[in-house]
Amino acid sequence: MRTMKKFLVSAVVFLTLALFSIEAQAQRKIGVLMFSEEARYVGAEKGVRDKLREGGLGEPKTTFIVEQAGGNKARAAELVQKFASKKLDLIITLGTSSTTAVSREIKDVPIVFSVVYDPVEAGVAKDWKSSGNNTTGVSSKIPMARLMESLKNFTQVKRLAVLYTPGEKNSESVLKDLQRIEVNYKIRVIPVPLAEIKEINQLLPEVLRTADAIYVTGSNLVDSQVSVIADMATKAKVITITHLDDLVEKGVLLGVCADAYSMGQLAGEKAVKILKGVKPSSIPIESAKKSDVILNMKTAKKGQFQIPPDFMKTVTRIIE
Repeated sequence: MRTMKKFLVSAVVFLTLALFSIEAQAQRKIGVLMFSEEARYVGAEKGVRDKLREGGLGEPKTTFIVEQAGGNKARAAELVQKFASKKLDLIITLGTSSTTAVSREIKDVPIVFSVVYDPVEAGVAKDWKSSGNNTTGVSSKIPMARLMESLKNFTQVKRLAVLYTPGEKNSESVLKDLQRIEVNYKIRVIPVPLAEIKEINQLLPEVLRTADAIYVTGSNLVDSQVSVIADMATKAKVITITHLDDLVEKGVLLGVCADAYSMGQLAGEKAVKILKGVKPSSIPIESAKKSDVILNMKTAKKGQFQIPPDFMKTVTRIIE
């Protein structure tokens, strides 16, 4: 009889601990902050969620609190305060602006970012090998040499105008990376700072008259006006190129772009490690492992651009 009682007590204790463990898992909360609803952020978010699910950390074991700032930095700051009050186990950030906003204010919750061009330049991390803080993640950085080789395969370019926004770290980083290699490719990089929408109509006509191609960086202002910029360039028969796939979908002619979903999956792998006890600072920051050469065929036809056969062989995705 005593043996039976001991068995029953042990069973009750075991079940209680098991239920407690399940309940604790069910209480896990992850905040997800997207800067906007751009396709690259949506694709990365899906990749993160899928990888967490594969790791046994999807719903219903985990509650996801998903917010997007609508491309507004003030709104992003508000959402950071909301996240700070939620006692989250982890925060996923998508985009440079959302990542800087969160990492600047929240120091006691692990942060995994994705679709951040240069996290060190942006001040999110101290180094790629170790952030030195509560962050780690995945960069959307594509070697500029790869983009220049693709552009060279398409046509000869001597003057490359770079549309960027001063003060936006990712946009400035792209410009700096292009300036570092302009001598190697015998290309003159022409910075075109855009701080206000009205400057597009003021500056772009002269830029289109003198440049062979335009590089479209990922600044918030440029993103919001990319269809207008691409249309003006196409009418002037000037090539546009970028490292962001959703900008190609909006009319930019060429893109050499990191795959957003793959970036999300890689960030998701890091998130799984952290939720299993690994410190963010011990997980190196990585660049995207998969990239595409994208051609917007609608823009090519509209601008009557001649597509070289050798370039066409390198294209991995066509937007009709």
